[in-house]
Amino acid sequence: MSKIVVLRMGHRPQRDKRVTTHVALVARAFGADGIILADVQDRGVERSVRKVVELWGEPFFIRSGEPWRRVVEDWHASDGLVVHLTMYGLPVDEVLPNLAGKDLLLVIGAEKMPSEVFDLADFNVGVGNQPHSEVAALAVILDRIFKGSELKKEFKKWRLRIIPRNKGKKVEKKL
Repeated sequence: MSKIVVLRMGHRPQRDKRVTTHVALVARAFGADGIILADVQDRGVERSVRKVVELWGEPFFIRSGEPWRRVVEDWHASDGLVVHLTMYGLPVDEVLPNLAGKDLLLVIGAEKMPSEVFDLADFNVGVGNQPHSEVAALAVILDRIFKGSELKKEFKKWRLRIIPRNKGKKVEKKL
């Protein structure tokens, strides 16, 4: 089974904690194995995401404060592909066949990305070529990679889980 990790670059703790938390939640719910917040340590985001994993199930990891260039170099050294999500990239559907079965590092930014990221990436991928949220781009590419199967994923060691219903809410609790 291939591994998929999200590298969040440019996270600004005072400004981006909510969006970065949403990025992590989407990564987890849509099938990624974990997320790394590059360069900046944010214990608050780490705590929030770990609490979700504790309540709603695992596996999923979060780490912060790792230098982005080292993460990318280590990923390449392990023969994984680096996929930079950008509106300037090739259309996602053109690139998908090249990603199948590979370990993927999905790189997304919170602000303007260093030009080196475009050069270091194996693929610069556009999920549409209009400005939009990195959260949306991540959800779309993960859904395309997993062909919808991630939506049926069973998490382990959950304490809460939703029982699907047409009307009303039902949450199963396991203490």
